[in-house]
Amino acid sequence: MSSDQSSNKKKSNSFTIMKNDSTDGHGGYGIGAITLENMSSVIVDPNEDKAYVDMGAMHARSDVERRVKFLPDRSVVPNGKLYWIAWVTVEKGQQGGYYYGVAASEIVVDRSIKRAYKSMPEHVNHMDKSLKGKVIVDHMDKHSRQLLGNFLKEFNPELWENSSDELKQAFAK
Repeated sequence: MSSDQSSNKKKSNSFTIMKNDSTDGHGGYGIGAITLENMSSVIVDPNEDKAYVDMGAMHARSDVERRVKFLPDRSVVPNGKLYWIAWVTVEKGQQGGYYYGVAASEIVVDRSIKRAYKSMPEHVNHMDKSLKGKVIVDHMDKHSRQLLGNFLKEFNPELWENSSDELKQAFAK
């Protein structure tokens, strides 16, 4: 395999930023459709003290979601490990790009029994809230929230700096 081929298979480790107007000025079919082009998914793993972009989560195919059966009952995984998927929306303003919305949803995974808990309605709701510029991280444990906040600051200091005071304060708690 050539180096060009192998580099094409590497995962992209960046946030997606909204492209130009998807309607291109016309008012035809598809106007008002939701676009996820400006949303990225960040996995927060408090067990390993890390956070990282995993775009597979957009389709329930992140590393932590693979090879397990998700069930809507949390009691099925009493010995599971907690993870968070943070839905991060990026917008462009006059000063440049900024974190617009962040909403985190939990998943609990027990690899030993190949089962996991995930509330699909919560994940969909949080994706929607992030797209609408909401910041929903108060329900996260303090350690996980700090991991996410530090990741966002370090991943792109300019996006962090341009973000709202409300978003920054949500991670200062």
